This record gives sequence, C-alpha cells and structure tokens, in this order.
Amino acid sequence: MPLNIEDYALIGDTQTAALIGSDGCIDWLCLPRFDSGACLTGLLGEPSNGYWSMAPAEEHRLLGRRYRPETLVLETDFGCDGGTVRVTDCMPVRDEHPDLVRRVEGLSGRVRMRTEAVVRPNYGDIVPWTRKYDRRLHFVAGPDALYLDSDIEFDVGERRLPSAEFSVGEGEHVDFRLAWVSPHGPPPERIDVAAAIERTATWWQRWAQRCAYDGPYRDQVVRSLITLKALTYSPSGGTVAAPTTSLPEKPGGGLNWDYRYCWIRDATFTLLALLNSGYEEEAAAWREWLLRAVAGEPAQMRIMYGIEGERHLPEVELDWLSGYAGSRPVRTGNQASRHWQLDVYGELMDALHQARNHGIPPEESVWELQCALMGFLEKHWRDPDNGIWEVRGRRRQFTHSKVMAWTAADRAVKAVEEFGLSGPVERWRRLREEIFDDVCENGFDPARGAFTQTYDSPAMDASLLQLPTLGFLPADDERMTGTVTAIREELARDGFLQRYTTGAGGADLDGLAPGEGAFLPCSFWLADNLVMQGRVEEGRELFERLLGLCNDVGLLSEEFDTRAGRLIGNFPQALSHIALINTAIHLQGTHGPVEQRARAGREDGGTG
Repeated sequence: MPLNIEDYALIGDTQTAALIGSDGCIDWLCLPRFDSGACLTGLLGEPSNGYWSMAPAEEHRLLGRRYRPETLVLETDFGCDGGTVRVTDCMPVRDEHPDLVRRVEGLSGRVRMRTEAVVRPNYGDIVPWTRKYDRRLHFVAGPDALYLDSDIEFDVGERRLPSAEFSVGEGEHVDFRLAWVSPHGPPPERIDVAAAIERTATWWQRWAQRCAYDGPYRDQVVRSLITLKALTYSPSGGTVAAPTTSLPEKPGGGLNWDYRYCWIRDATFTLLALLNSGYEEEAAAWREWLLRAVAGEPAQMRIMYGIEGERHLPEVELDWLSGYAGSRPVRTGNQASRHWQLDVYGELMDALHQARNHGIPPEESVWELQCALMGFLEKHWRDPDNGIWEVRGRRRQFTHSKVMAWTAADRAVKAVEEFGLSGPVERWRRLREEIFDDVCENGFDPARGAFTQTYDSPAMDASLLQLPTLGFLPADDERMTGTVTAIREELARDGFLQRYTTGAGGADLDGLAPGEGAFLPCSFWLADNLVMQGRVEEGRELFERLLGLCNDVGLLSEEFDTRAGRLIGNFPQALSHIALINTAIHLQGTHGPVEQRARAGREDGGTG
C-alpha cells in the first residue's frame, strides 16, 4: 500500500520538485522541469516505476521530521536498536543543472543503512542504460542523462536495481547527489554536499525574511509562501497549481488530473498574496507571465497555460502505470486547457487592476490588449461556458462566470475613472449594469434566498462565495447571507465545503462519478465571508480548523476526505496555500487581499 498523501514532504529548486515520504523514500521527481517526464514515479505506480529509498536496514521507527526553520531543507530522523540517524534532503536553487542532495548523519550509536536508487525515466516506462564508475552511477535513456555520486559504492546487479548498505556512527556522515544533465552535456563536477545544503538553507532563510506578515499565524504563512515560491518556475514567473499529476480526488476512481500547469483562475489571489506579504518582485514576475501567456487574439485565450506560456497541453493516459492506490487513469497534459471559460477574462482584468493599484502598472500596450478583451467580452458574455471548475459536461450559464464578466467590465470602468486610461467608459458602465441585472434576475433563487450555480438549476456552488470578495455585493447583503447559509447547508461536510452539488442535484454536470472530498480553498473562502459579515471569531475558528489539516510539515493538498480523515488530490496545492495566506492576513484586521479585491468593486456594491 502507498503512503498517504499527507505523509509526503516537498523539496524543490524553483524549477522542479520532488516528494519524499516519511519513510525516507523519494517517490516522485520530474527532471529538469515541473512538466518533464518523471524519473522517479513510484507514487503513481509500482516500485519498479522508480524510487530512491534511504532508511535503516533493520527494523526502525520514524522519530520525527521537519523543515529547517524558514527553509525547504528537510530533516528526517529514524531510530532503531542500534542508534539514531538523520537524513537531510534538499534541492539546491539551480545553477547549471538540477541537483538533489541527501546527507545521512549518525546521531547516536551505530546504524546500518540501506539505499536503493531505481531510476526509471519517462514516467517509469524506461529501464535506462546504467554504468558504474567507482562511486558514480550514470543513467542514460533518450533525452535523459543522470549521475548519482556518493561516498559509498552501489551494487548495480544484473537487474540494474542499484542498492547499497553502509553503516554510520555518531558524528559520521555519508553524502549523495543526483544530477540531471542534457544528453550531450559534460558530466557534472562533484560538489561539496554539506556546503550545498548550507547554501540552500541560507537562500531560503533570506527569502523568507522578506515576509511582511507579522501576525499570529506567521509560521503557517511563511511555510505557505515558501511552498508557493517552490511551485514557481523561476525562469518565467509562472506558478504551477501543484507539482504532481493524477493524485486522485477520489482514491480508486478516475478523478485524476495533471496540475503541473498555470491557471488564470488563480491570478488575482496569487498576485495579492505575494504583494501583501512583501514579495513585489515575485508578483511582478507573475504579472509578466500572465501578459506573455495571454497575449494575442482574445478568442484564443486559454484557462491554463504551460509554465512558459505553452498553449497546447494534449491529454494522454499512461496505461503502464497502475495509479496512486489503484486510481486509474494516470494522465499527463490537461484537456481542460481547451475549455471555454468566461471567468478568465474577469480574472485577468482584475489582476491587472490590482497590479496598477499597487504601483506595478504594465506597459501602455497592455491597455490595448485589455480593450480588445473587453470588445470580445461584450459580444460573448451571454455564451454558456464550462465554468470555473472546468466541468466536462455540456456548457451552461454559470452564475460565477457571469459575475466574472461583470468583474471585467467593472475593472475596465475603474481603469478609466481611477487611472485616466482612454476607453468607451459609458458603454462599459452600461455593460456592467446589464450583467449585474442579468445575474440578479437569473442567477438568484428568491424562494431559497440564494444565488445558484447556474441559471437553470437550484444546485449550489462554493465559487459563489467570491461574489462579495469581488465587490459584486456586500457580504452582509441578505442575498449573500442567504447564499452562505444555503452553501453551508448543502455543501458542508464536517464543516468543510465541497465545490458544488453532486449526486442527483448535480446530475450530468461533469459527466463524472461523484465522490470528491471537501475542497480546501472553498473552505478558506467561507472563512473570509464569515469575517466580512462581522462573524470574525466564527471565521477564525474555521480557519484554525483548516490549519489543523496541514500535515506535519505544514503542507496542504487540494481536498480533504472527511470520512477517511486524510488529504486527497494533487499535492501540495498552490491555491490552498494562497487561500491560507490571504485569510490569515484578512483575520489580522488590516486591509489585506480580500478587502482590496472587494474594494475594487463598485462603491455602491454593484446594486445599481
């Protein structure tokens, strides 16, 4: 049986990442980029699909693990009859090529250790040509060339399953380093692993010290910021939703998607989380990524892009992998990249508006792009779409999508009113009012006293919690308080929220079997709404319950299975950590991201 998702920790070099289990085994590593084929893929299949273990050879127990304070350097301690040992893992922030280093240190007594390094490129599909040069192993397979340097010799064996046993006593250490190079590049020079670990720790500590948040949840906020930085592809500034693919929303089921891409949906809250935490440089880089990615014809705008802004992300099923806990299929690429979603237009307009508000305006030519987007939206805002959750059923009139079209019109008006930009402001004001009236007439159920997921269904949707944070309506408007009540009644599971109604009430929405867990970002959005309604302590209580779902090293996935009491979905999830940051700042009582976004809406709350 595989480890639970919460039993993994993340290390990364701001270009790719690895997942290390509490048993000391690396079960997921993509090289050289987040979206590259994994060379360690045991997480999504069998051990034969690739892993790198490191643990005592005799019966042992986990004594604890932690990140060094305000770093992405992981320390895992094991104990056995012979003594205790520590394994330190990290990926140095990249210089020439990606490295993963491991140091085994004896803490007490003498411990016999065992390590197995089963490298299998192309998502575990290829057994590489493996050569041994004393204490260096060389793995070659097509475009992948990897080198494993160590202080001890490995036994490769006839099956090409490199393994080694060694002992370490108190005060002693044994070092390892795995490096990827381009297939025609020279072999890497050997490095000082201890120095690499210390440089990595110093780099992260200096980065973390820039955090401007100094409230009661600083440790959790800093950990979330470090996670967000680790999920950012530094050459482009794009932030992936998660470093993994196909970790299931329902174990054993087919709700398995590739999240190693950048979603426009997350644009504004990512930007505001960074800006309000003191990371203007990272926010500017994210804004620049957005502009490069969406540049061009408005009709061709996508809901997600590759880490360099790639638009074609074909979805493929990897039939040789059995999936996490038997959850097939394992997918790479994402068909949803071709969906039509109205919300991305509002998200982009809002992100650019917030950037201007914070003093990082784009070039003048960007306003031309925004005007072109508005021209397209004026003609197409009434079209049905796939909605924020990228449902794979028929297109519908999603209420949240229409509100995001309103957001686009509102921010266009504000660009003229507040920044003196030139545009048909009267026409945009009329459009804004028209969309507002349409939503209130068709997306609101008077009998229930709540907004609904679509214009033709009474089903609920947690995305409607964004209406007050967008400035569409005040949080204490009776239509919003009614919506919050209805969402909690219908979507809450042990106090946490599912994304939308499933089962009979949501039949045929996505063409997929129901059964996903509570969606953690939506639960943070509920806490935000409670605070905005003046129910601050209730919102704080929910927030602290959500903090309690973080694993032992402070990481969150996309969802939580309330019945099994475990994290599910791709891990760690950027949107969950972004929501954590923004809600923490919101609870501080300052004008943080949630209020900033809400204030960007109409002063009259959109009520005409």
